[in-house]
Amino acid sequence: MFEGISQRLDKAFRKLRRKGVLSAEDVTGALKEVRVALLEADVNFKIVKGLIERIRERAIGQEVMKSLTPGHQVVKIVHETLTDLMGKNQAPLVAAPNPPTVIMLVGLQGAGKTTSAGKLARNFQVQGKRVLLTAADTRRPAAVEQLISLGSTLEVPVHRADVSLKAEGAGSSPVEICRTAVVRARKELFDVVILDTGGRLQVDEPLMEELVHIRDVSVPSETLLVADAMTGQEAVSVAQHFDQKLGLTGVVLTKMEGDTRGGAVLSIKEATGKPIKFIGVGEKLEALEPFYPDRMASRILGMGDVLSLIDKAKEAAMRDALPAAKKSFRPDSLTFEDFAEQLKQLNQMGPLESIVDMLPGRKTLKDNVDVNADKQAINRTIAIVNSMTVKERRDHSLLNGSRKIRIASGSGTTVQEINRLVKQFLTAKKMLKKMTGSKARGQLEMMMRQLG
Repeated sequence: MFEGISQRLDKAFRKLRRKGVLSAEDVTGALKEVRVALLEADVNFKIVKGLIERIRERAIGQEVMKSLTPGHQVVKIVHETLTDLMGKNQAPLVAAPNPPTVIMLVGLQGAGKTTSAGKLARNFQVQGKRVLLTAADTRRPAAVEQLISLGSTLEVPVHRADVSLKAEGAGSSPVEICRTAVVRARKELFDVVILDTGGRLQVDEPLMEELVHIRDVSVPSETLLVADAMTGQEAVSVAQHFDQKLGLTGVVLTKMEGDTRGGAVLSIKEATGKPIKFIGVGEKLEALEPFYPDRMASRILGMGDVLSLIDKAKEAAMRDALPAAKKSFRPDSLTFEDFAEQLKQLNQMGPLESIVDMLPGRKTLKDNVDVNADKQAINRTIAIVNSMTVKERRDHSLLNGSRKIRIASGSGTTVQEINRLVKQFLTAKKMLKKMTGSKARGQLEMMMRQLG
């Protein structure tokens, strides 16, 4: 995510950090790099111009020039300015005063509306709410089937044409499907109704008329545009069109995991005044994150996003593994059981690349870590550990040649893979030994308490 812009900004600020005293020329030179980085990221040039002027005005002030760390002060100003550009604070979904809360999803074909409907349903499900999905994209039969499949996975009911026809006097048009979905939700005491409306390849009047009618009959609390982040400024243009006709309340940006430029996420709020409420970071139903402008600014500047990483860890049931995790920070008692447990938790948190993206210094990490490592590699490691006896898991010194052959046969691996695992395990113990019994130990235990 944002690989291109992050590298350019890092190059610009690295020069500033090395200097003990900054001149106006130093700041101007760095801001030229920032300007080029933003334009290459496909941010609208008018937005870039205003952003650079705001940064310049603050960065050439006396408190920065006379600071003991002027380079870091400039980076802080850029971080704050980017945060303001993207909306300052996280914008939560608005709930209706009386259930059900109706959420209307709109957007062009291929943006990911149907998948986002499923992800939002899961998001509400985790909060303990009853959700009704509504298949109102009748022109694309695959959309209805896809939503039914998602509903089946989540065990969430899907309201569709054949169900709406059972209601007296109801038709099968998208408008009627949405109207009867809201009626059904009130009768059956659902907390949330999610309307998956139809899309087009491009914005046109028939589409807008249909969406306006749906909005009028369903009276949604939220009208969210689902837009493809990888389309850059085109996503901003689409958002402006939909907002003019429907009055959007927010945006869901999809395919963020593949967006290396960042033009849409940096431009939408400034161009439309509508906040980004969620970002899609993968195909799985759990790959939907609330959008936090300050955290996103940190990711763009290569500072990582530890708070979102902690959120991911909590959702992956890290709290259940806390006793084992705390034990694993004591190198003398670290066992293969602990090692496998931590790998299982890592596996649940999603692709390794998305985790590394949230860590400070991600560029250095990516240079030294195979972020494209397949989950199968982790599963093979877990299979090796599972093929050991309890004594072998707790005492690696028992692993002689004959035992390794037996374990390889039981796990479908090779003796070489087992030797490699033992080497990794011993390296981990050495690293943990360096980190314990000092200030680092206290910091790690504090972090574990926060995770709990």
